Amino acid sequence: MDFGYHKMYIGGALVDSVSKTRSDVICPADGKPIAQIAEAGKADAEKALEAAQKGFEFWSKCSLSERTQWMLKLREAVLENEHLLRSAIVYEMGKTYDAAWEDIEAVVNALEWYPNAMKNLRDEQIPDYENTHTHKMIQQPAGVAVAYLAWNFPLLNVGFKLGPALASGCSIIIKPSALSPLSAYILGEIIHDIDFPAGVVNILSGPTSEVATTLSKSKIPSVLTMIGSTATGQRVIADSATSIKKLSMELGGNAPFIVFEDADIDKALDLAIGIKFGNSGQICVAANRFFVHKSFYNSFLEKYVERVKSLKLGFGIDQKPDMGPMVTRNDRDRMFDLINDAKEKGGVLLAGGEIPQGMKGGNWMMPTVISGMTTEMRLFREETFGPIAPFMSFETDEEVLRLANDTEFGLASYIFTNNSDRIHHFSEQLAFGEVQVNGVKYAIYLPHGGIKNSGIGHDCSHLALEDYLVKKRVSVAL
Repeated sequence: MDFGYHKMYIGGALVDSVSKTRSDVICPADGKPIAQIAEAGKADAEKALEAAQKGFEFWSKCSLSERTQWMLKLREAVLENEHLLRSAIVYEMGKTYDAAWEDIEAVVNALEWYPNAMKNLRDEQIPDYENTHTHKMIQQPAGVAVAYLAWNFPLLNVGFKLGPALASGCSIIIKPSALSPLSAYILGEIIHDIDFPAGVVNILSGPTSEVATTLSKSKIPSVLTMIGSTATGQRVIADSATSIKKLSMELGGNAPFIVFEDADIDKALDLAIGIKFGNSGQICVAANRFFVHKSFYNSFLEKYVERVKSLKLGFGIDQKPDMGPMVTRNDRDRMFDLINDAKEKGGVLLAGGEIPQGMKGGNWMMPTVISGMTTEMRLFREETFGPIAPFMSFETDEEVLRLANDTEFGLASYIFTNNSDRIHHFSEQLAFGEVQVNGVKYAIYLPHGGIKNSGIGHDCSHLALEDYLVKKRVSVAL
């Protein structure tokens, strides 16, 4: 499929890069180009900063009602172009067509939900104990925001940033990943077509060394927000120190998936498949380390392997696969490095671990299961970000709590038990920003954030608005 050539969206216009540089967007299913985009450089980043500053001066003065009207207009335009956007996601990063709806849904939900959330914010009244003044805290838009986005959810990540930024009154520069920029560039065209106010939204992609470094080091942005790896987050923080900026980052994860002896085993099995192999395991909240109680460890593994072997691999809008390819050949090859490391340290390969027959042209890999995980394995220490499920058995609650917390990351965690005391204990003691018990749920109104090396701030919910607002105390003498 050929999606043609797409320009950047800067200052209300669709533009080529200053250098006229173009880059190919590669389909991970076969390694062939499916589109070209204008590739930004330093000069383009500087133009976007200037445009966003002008956009902020206009947008921050608009009433919430005016901002809401524009956001809802964009929401309708996204829905009108749903098939094009979903198709672009399928071809740029290998996601199934059904799964690509989640990206569209995130954008349309964010554009509708955040104006209402902003409307519900109230000025905080502070009592004066001497009765000499009245005091209140008011909130105002912080300024220009820059958003760095990961490739695994090309538009969901956009929605998580676009919604709260626009509702709060901030302008925004969106830098999608160079691996999956196509759908974001198409969104820029949609924004252009509805005559959205110039400079309020700007979209460009290019080399980190030129684009991201320029944006982060500039003194224009007041907010830097990102979804990506911990290493990238550390680099953004270092580059940002030219001025004091607000930072919001959803970074890497190493989620434990704990199944206790009193759990609903069938439910745990179902979710252990979906939360591991959805999006080919390329999800920050994917289950990374599986801990199953010793009393039924072998039987659980047997059933799990049986289900994994039945997963259907495939690609394309008309297909209904369970799992597609990985995003790049390097990412796929890293999976084999992790598997070899596990086998050298005593792990047993129970399923997968190879390239599927007849699928050698892209970045394909069979869903993989390994038993006998140990704390020395890279699979235990690193964020896998791929379709490998490593398993370990445990006997006591304190043992598995120690193992689950033995990581530098702290994003999502999952436990399955019907013991209320255990639920309370683990909810308190698990060192993760999210503890999901006997199920999995994500929604635009639910806070999503990590602790430790998994980030700062939150995506989704009213808490995300805090990243784009500054608070001001107003005290009036009586």
